[in-house]
Amino acid sequence: MCDDIVWEQTNPDGTRSATLAGTRHPGVTFTYAFFIPAGVWDQPHSHLADAHLVVAKGELRLGYGNRLDRDAATHHPQGSFLHVPGGAQHFDGAEVDTILIGTAVGPWSTDYAPGEPA
Repeated sequence: MCDDIVWEQTNPDGTRSATLAGTRHPGVTFTYAFFIPAGVWDQPHSHLADAHLVVAKGELRLGYGNRLDRDAATHHPQGSFLHVPGGAQHFDGAEVDTILIGTAVGPWSTDYAPGEPA
């Protein structure tokens, strides 16, 4: 399954994303894939909408708060289901290559905590 994803965007840190079904337009449900390379962590941020995630490959590390604290991040191995509430400040990363499959309702944005790099 993960080998068939056609990645639409690759970011400078190596993360990649793809919309698998639907669109990210307001009020529309969409499903997306997100790849986090080993060793990459994202600064604290929030999203407008709830995200429902399955760890399809690897292991997601996820923590809540407005300061990146790798030691406080919980481990979510392959097969885990997570709900990240819209508006919740969180940070995430991976120590191994990780792929997430998520579902949300548009519009979608990633809003970084004040003072954090985008």
